[in-house]
Amino acid sequence: MKKFLFPALCLLLGAVCSAQPRFDGRNVKQILKAMTPEEKALLVVGWNKENSNYTPPIPQTGGRTYPFEKYGIPPIVLVDGPVGVRLGTIWPGSDEPHYATAFPDGIATAASWDRETAQKIGRAIGEETLDFGADIILGPGMNIHRNPLCGRNFEYFSEDPVLTGHIAAAYVKGVQGTGAMTSAKHFAANSQETNRLDGDSRLDERTLREIYTRAFEICIREAQPSTVMSSYNMINGVYTQEDYDLLTTILRKDLGFKGLVMTDWTSKRNTPAQLHAGSDLLMGGRLNQTEHILECLANGTLDIRDLDKAAGRVLELIAESATFKGHKPSFKPDLEAHAKLARSTAADGFVLMKNDGVLPFAGVSTAAVFGVRSYGLIPGGNGAGYVNYPYVSQIDEALQEAGIKPDPEIAALYKDYIPFAERDIQVNHKVEVLVGKAPLPELDINPALIRKAAKSNEVAVITLGRASGEGRDRILDVDFKLQPEERALIENVCTQFHKDGRKVVVLLNICAPIETASWKDLPDAILNIWLPGEEGGHAAADVLTGKVNPSGRLPMTFPIDYFDIAGAADFPYDFRSDRKNESAVHPEQRGIDPKNISWTDYTEGIYVGYRHFCTRGKAVSYPFGFGLSYTDFAFGSPVVKQGRDCIEASITVTNTGSIAGRQAVSVYVTAPAGGLDKPSLELKDFGKTGLLAPGQSQTLSFSIPLRDLASFNTAKGRWETAKGTYTLHFGTAVDGGAIDTVFPLGRDYYYKVSKKEGR
Repeated sequence: MKKFLFPALCLLLGAVCSAQPRFDGRNVKQILKAMTPEEKALLVVGWNKENSNYTPPIPQTGGRTYPFEKYGIPPIVLVDGPVGVRLGTIWPGSDEPHYATAFPDGIATAASWDRETAQKIGRAIGEETLDFGADIILGPGMNIHRNPLCGRNFEYFSEDPVLTGHIAAAYVKGVQGTGAMTSAKHFAANSQETNRLDGDSRLDERTLREIYTRAFEICIREAQPSTVMSSYNMINGVYTQEDYDLLTTILRKDLGFKGLVMTDWTSKRNTPAQLHAGSDLLMGGRLNQTEHILECLANGTLDIRDLDKAAGRVLELIAESATFKGHKPSFKPDLEAHAKLARSTAADGFVLMKNDGVLPFAGVSTAAVFGVRSYGLIPGGNGAGYVNYPYVSQIDEALQEAGIKPDPEIAALYKDYIPFAERDIQVNHKVEVLVGKAPLPELDINPALIRKAAKSNEVAVITLGRASGEGRDRILDVDFKLQPEERALIENVCTQFHKDGRKVVVLLNICAPIETASWKDLPDAILNIWLPGEEGGHAAADVLTGKVNPSGRLPMTFPIDYFDIAGAADFPYDFRSDRKNESAVHPEQRGIDPKNISWTDYTEGIYVGYRHFCTRGKAVSYPFGFGLSYTDFAFGSPVVKQGRDCIEASITVTNTGSIAGRQAVSVYVTAPAGGLDKPSLELKDFGKTGLLAPGQSQTLSFSIPLRDLASFNTAKGRWETAKGTYTLHFGTAVDGGAIDTVFPLGRDYYYKVSKKEGR
């Protein structure tokens, strides 16, 4: 009996040992050892129809990783964002539509100047990501508003990297707190859509580190996003996806990123260079990429260690995914609760830009509501940031619900015009967009109708709209400046209503700054509602009627003239095309001047936005941080002291008015003179009170690391915080009215950066 037991046991052990290992989330090295080079190549290249029959749980436009059933490795699903989950409305095999919540755009979120608002939005988006069976939302979008004409600015947050970084970190905390994952994008200097696939962003290292990677540094330090997405473009002649110094030296070694780097969705490039640089997951995935990896392994141009490193990071990402942890999607997000959140968070970011006593409406029962966008609100932008929303609350309908009846004759005119204009665009192909809805031209209103409306309505409300999206940049004459019909509408309505003793309010339903200096004196109030999401109409009515006190502040500068912007000429501001997607232009094939298309020189350096306007003493229409309220606030004396490696500060805010409200406080710092050339002041931290009743106070605290006071010395390859007297400005808008205090720093501080690999 015993002589047969040992051989049988050996056979059993041999069978167990020869079986494929099962992935348990901790045995990454064991799985890599068992995998063939071909399997590793499939793992680091996004799934595509050429190499798998896998069908995702939801129709969506993101991507997924390759599954390996024999190892127990599931695919994880990536879904477009960042202002809501982008998915197909009608699913295969079902006539039931599926929708996701359209939250306010990135600009509106940043305009709240409130980390809590951003975190709430992130959490809701994370919940919907999981509800629909996805693992990663492709957001937050974090590119700096270098120029107001960038087509994707609506997805991004600000012209300032500090505001961007902290808002992005809060968003990431919200998403990842649900178990979903994020992809901070697009790293880096992806500042225009025109020829974004091949354009070369030319900038010096100080500008790169202080402006274009700074926000990512803050986000990584505070929230450590699961993944970072590298951009399409080149920086100084090297594609970011193939740039070791960018993806490894700066991102991993200097900024401290610990997660996975994925590429933006592109075709085959220099695959060995991408993997060596630190691109771990090549999206959206092409069969020729996997073939190229195997070819390069065979001919020695790809080191197996680079492939193993990337494959290991993909496995580590999968191990942290909701799918791997057994999450079962409900496919039934709480759209009702999230709609309420979309309404409140939209109002958090509305910016009251002018108010000559007309707002909030008191005792108003009738209004002449003008403008196409009063009846066809733009909830969000186009492209990857577009959301299939269940509905949009319209401004006219929301005012009606709030007890203010829109003029029926004017309303009927617009409601007849909008479907005609939409059909006209569709049939005649007048305008095309990559994904989403084309903008509608404004309707020319007869002055006689305006005169009639002024006799029978107590106020007028005009909504101006601007939309933009992926694949195209905005055009100066079309998108930044007012069109003739818009200017005539504002002038005629203001002239007639003021003649009859009536007030006029203008709402800005916009994706980025427009020209305001030439007309802002005409209306009595201007309320900027951005692209406010599906509940934008209700949120606007809440603020107009005083249900919500506006507390948003501008996250970018509104210039008087476009060419007042530093580097304004170094952008394709006048590039026109009939194509819906100008991601790849190829000027040499189309007889186009390659300047600002094949390459763009960042001649402004670190002087982006308010850094330029404040330092050069140049007037603006509305400054960075500007925003009005229905109440008044007073600041106490700031308290400042040096903590361990940081400046700790606090200030007390008191509501001195008669209406409850919230107040954002910013801390700007002026560095001592001498040494490196520096802006006159820079944002270093910010905070926002809760809802303060009249007479109520709250103390806000700030912590500014000394490292965050540093400037980058390119010649010496290090960060430097110079000794001397620093002035801290506690206030709101960047142009003055702050309470100042000084802080002496007794010695210099130096911070080294990692040695570059170089090419």
